[in-house]
Amino acid sequence: MSLGIGLVESFSEFKEFKNIDRATMIRVMEDVFRSMLKRRYGDDSNFDVIVNDKTGDVEIYQRRLIVDEGEVENDISEIALSDARKMEPDFELNEETYEEVTMEAFGRRSILAARQTLISRILELEKDEVYKKYKDRVGEIVTGEVYQIWKKELMVLDDEGNELILPKGEMIPRDFYKKGDTLKAVVLRVEMNNALPKIVLSRTAPIFLERLFELEVPEILDGLITIKKVVREPGERAKVAVESYDDRIDPVGACVGMKGSRIHGIVRELRNENIDVINYTTNTQLFITRALNPAKISSINIDEVTKRVAVYLPSDQVSLAIGKGGFNIKLAGKLAGYEIDVYREDSEDEYDVDLEEFNDEIDDWIIEELKAIGLDTAKSVLAVSNEDLVRRTELEEETIVEIKKILEAEFS
Repeated sequence: MSLGIGLVESFSEFKEFKNIDRATMIRVMEDVFRSMLKRRYGDDSNFDVIVNDKTGDVEIYQRRLIVDEGEVENDISEIALSDARKMEPDFELNEETYEEVTMEAFGRRSILAARQTLISRILELEKDEVYKKYKDRVGEIVTGEVYQIWKKELMVLDDEGNELILPKGEMIPRDFYKKGDTLKAVVLRVEMNNALPKIVLSRTAPIFLERLFELEVPEILDGLITIKKVVREPGERAKVAVESYDDRIDPVGACVGMKGSRIHGIVRELRNENIDVINYTTNTQLFITRALNPAKISSINIDEVTKRVAVYLPSDQVSLAIGKGGFNIKLAGKLAGYEIDVYREDSEDEYDVDLEEFNDEIDDWIIEELKAIGLDTAKSVLAVSNEDLVRRTELEEETIVEIKKILEAEFS
């Protein structure tokens, strides 16, 4: 096999390289050949490099201007008329000749060096392309096949054979995979490690749950429902706050689906993680009340300075508020952005009266105003300061003072 054929074949091996488009491949091949020309001739401006984008074949032509005898100053860019007519008898002065440069002209050592340069450039380009591709996909779900299992992480291959890493710390505790299994995960981060792209996946990140909802609930992708916040204790419990911009759509019902049809698939994917879908509201007290569901709250005191909330509940509701392993109260605090403290009501305080019972003394619209901020009993209203009630409702302080007198009379 000649040097020329060997070189062309070696370049052709890479023309269909994954992750690199044809135009980029041609540009790289041209650059490598032009580097060879510069080393061999000192300048490549008088050479045309033509790469066949279908076969990968390469042709190099040297262009030289025809000058009169004895006027050749540069052998690379000029040729005497007599020498030109040896190639083609019809040549005239000031015309250009095109001579093919064979690979043998470069020598075996240069050809081997060029081949190594090309391999290095292509591998470098492929790494860059993988990095760019996944850098733009951070936060997206990918599906891959488990290829290798190590002590601290799994290697997963995507549909193009790119290597992705799923650390054990980013797996749900009940996750168990064998080689060849298919898994879903979200791209958590992409970084360059020793010039190699490292794509790290996660199944525990809140964004993974958010993306699963987007796949299952068309209204989210359509923009009719927005996921405001997601908090998780992977494999145990999660809380998702949702909001609808269309009054005709119930965001919680849409996310759960008929008889749980939409959420069941997500729960299975997350190894039976218990998911609470909560209707978002800017009313902090009401939002905390919803976040602590299924517990029934008597009253709430919010300290905006310390970002702490005191929640008062009947004795039989405390365990519900805290939840198994403390996950319910922990996630409710994360969702609302407050540190929640739970207090058990004393037995003498367990007696309370629904605000509706006072509708003969308090106007209905005032009762609705109080219920809108989560205060639906007499003691829940009495537990909140006048300043807080003025700030959180449309009521005037004089009205609030009168309401409290009526409510206090019930317990005196």
